[in-house]
Amino acid sequence: MSPETILALFRERGALAYEGEGITQLQHAFQCGHLAAAAGATPALQLAAWLHDVGHLMSGLDGSPTTRGIDDAHEHLAARALRLTFGDAVAEPVALHVQAKRYLVATHPPYQAQLSPDSRRSLALQGGPMDGDEALAFRGGRFAEDALRLRAWDERGKRPDWKPDSDDAALAELAELMSRVQAQAAPLTQP
Repeated sequence: MSPETILALFRERGALAYEGEGITQLQHAFQCGHLAAAAGATPALQLAAWLHDVGHLMSGLDGSPTTRGIDDAHEHLAARALRLTFGDAVAEPVALHVQAKRYLVATHPPYQAQLSPDSRRSLALQGGPMDGDEALAFRGGRFAEDALRLRAWDERGKRPDWKPDSDDAALAELAELMSRVQAQAAPLTQP
């Protein structure tokens, strides 16, 4: 998926609201990206934070599918689309951010109470808390720590009072970050 396609998706569908959250897809992406930057995340992980829910925009479904009992598998849609352009450092945390939620609910039961209403609805559709073997396998994965960091920003990035100066300003910021990460992910060529 090209940066231009991603920007077009946000222009076309970024105003979709999360049911009961009081924020749009673009606001959530912006907030998560800024939380990642403030935490000192690498540019690739910052981009993963911006784009972790882009699969919702790709699905073509309106509103919050969870309210209709639908798991749109947004993490897999997004990861497949992002991998070729931005590499594993972006795609894998995106692919694993749902598993990180399942892991945290299984290993830290109070975490479930911190989940937003939509995250609680989707948890049941996404398999619920992990069992012991799943949790062990997740924790041993190469990108588990990045996925857990992304999950924390995902839950904290749902503030209705925190908005970008404008949608255009947010998308310009995203475009610049995508350009930087894409340049770093590109294979080196010999002169």
